[in-house]
Amino acid sequence: MKIAFIGIGALGGYFGGRLAQAGNGVIFLARGAMLEALRKNGLRVETPTGNIVLPQVHATSDPASVGHVDAVFVTTKAWQVPDAAQQIRAIVGPETVVVPLQNGVEAYDQLSGVLGARHVLGGMCHIIAMVAEPGVIRHMGLTPLITIGEWSNGRTPRLDRLVECLTAAGLEVRIPENVQVALWEKFEFIASFGGVGGVTRVPIGVMRSVPQTRSLLERAMWEIVGLAHACGVPVADESVVNTMKFVDSLPPAGTASMQRDLAAGRPSELEAQSGAVVRLGRARSFSTPIHEFIYSALLPGELRVRGELSF
Repeated sequence: MKIAFIGIGALGGYFGGRLAQAGNGVIFLARGAMLEALRKNGLRVETPTGNIVLPQVHATSDPASVGHVDAVFVTTKAWQVPDAAQQIRAIVGPETVVVPLQNGVEAYDQLSGVLGARHVLGGMCHIIAMVAEPGVIRHMGLTPLITIGEWSNGRTPRLDRLVECLTAAGLEVRIPENVQVALWEKFEFIASFGGVGGVTRVPIGVMRSVPQTRSLLERAMWEIVGLAHACGVPVADESVVNTMKFVDSLPPAGTASMQRDLAAGRPSELEAQSGAVVRLGRARSFSTPIHEFIYSALLPGELRVRGELSF
């Protein structure tokens, strides 16, 4: 398949590298130091089970030069999705499918609003990886998993074809019974983990062992489950229990990507996580006091990083 990735960080580099290694025509839509490194040195993906070395890859900053593709994986940060949707318009043909892999629950609507709902699948992924340096991706653990599905939750030939392509590349793929539920279940975890981690500045081992912060984390999750119900998504009540079991299984030093971005003074996914909970809650007259507090507490620092506030 001819597949484009836009947003070449840990996700785009890892999954794009695996698909390119399997013989697919992969195009990396990149910029800056990453684009320069890909053009000069190719891509290297370091994994616990062996490295992938691609001395030459197709990397460009110009989507118009690519032509139509079979699939686009959007692997930018969540706050970059609206801009990415505009950039990839030139490569979306009549049969192209677009798969967002961001944290959050708004990417499908953002992409559909620009590209048309018929082109967009629901999607997300699980992986622990980082950019070691431009052109070098390091997979550090957790079996990589891509979850995808038609927004109608039906099985279609195009979905089966994409799943076949991914599995042929050795990737683990899940088609959930309800892709919206799957997205909200991950959102329940990642927005709560990142938000509580952002305000407490402690790793998950501390967060889950101190009764007060453990309770805060659980209450943040319950808010998102309630919000999902208010949005018409039937997340099961036992989801919080299951998510806390997952929390208890994580390495104690673990932190969320949003927490790490906040600590490092980088733009974060605050608006797409805690901010989204607040916005969606207000739109449905559903109270979200825990996430209101998290969002309000972290917002000044986020605005400073983005150059919108000086102090």
